Amino acid sequence: MTTTQSLPLIGIASDVREIGIHPFHAVGEKYINAVAHASGALPMLLPTLGGGGDLADLTGHVDLDDLISRLDGLFLPGSPSNVEPHRYDGAPSAPGTLHDPRRDVTTLPLIRAAVDAGLPLFAVCRGIQELNVAFGGTLHQRVHEVPGLMNHCEDTSLPRAQQYAPVHTVRPAPGGVIARLAGGADVMVNSLHNQAIDRLGDGLAVEATAPDGLIEAVRVEGAPGFALGVQWHPEWRVMDDALSRALFGAFGDAARVRAAARQGEVARGRVA
Repeated sequence: MTTTQSLPLIGIASDVREIGIHPFHAVGEKYINAVAHASGALPMLLPTLGGGGDLADLTGHVDLDDLISRLDGLFLPGSPSNVEPHRYDGAPSAPGTLHDPRRDVTTLPLIRAAVDAGLPLFAVCRGIQELNVAFGGTLHQRVHEVPGLMNHCEDTSLPRAQQYAPVHTVRPAPGGVIARLAGGADVMVNSLHNQAIDRLGDGLAVEATAPDGLIEAVRVEGAPGFALGVQWHPEWRVMDDALSRALFGAFGDAARVRAAARQGEVARGRVA
């Protein structure tokens, strides 16, 4: 039986959110639960590194390689905020758009370092957008205003369960990770985003598309470890959906392989 001590350690990137008059580093509970239960891992919330306001600037105190060496996986969750457009030379955001520059400062360099180190990486919603920007891609800021594309936003007037209900299909790319996990068939997914991939980043491959052609999933080509991003929200009621369980399960399996290798290195170091 797997013990808590043997669980792979998966870092989850945090948002900076103001609660009352104070900033907090926060992650949605549904993401934590999905990593814990569907990936079978120990979730660890990663604080943002860039300072702002009364937050300490940790960029000079945290070595990315050292951080990555302590993890068995990196999870990039969704968020109400959008990646700042200047990160990909985009036009200024529409008034009222929520941003989280301290998360951007943390995740964009962390993504490249994690992939280069072979750290398993799974990105959801904002996470896939960060993944694309980290590899030099660009984003649609308001998909529902792009001619030829569907409205991919949620109806915020509906109850939460209805907002997260499946609303359109995605078609897996032949031979990809999604196709293997989904058995090659089209699958129904939810859709709760106004920002999405425009120009694909260098070194990324399309894993799935929506009926309007919008990119819904990508992988990092040639990555030494699991490196996948999806635009929908598989963490929502993850145990009730076969593809969602498979996605988080594959991520957890990759993290376990990493953990075994890392623990083996530690053991060899002790013997030496």
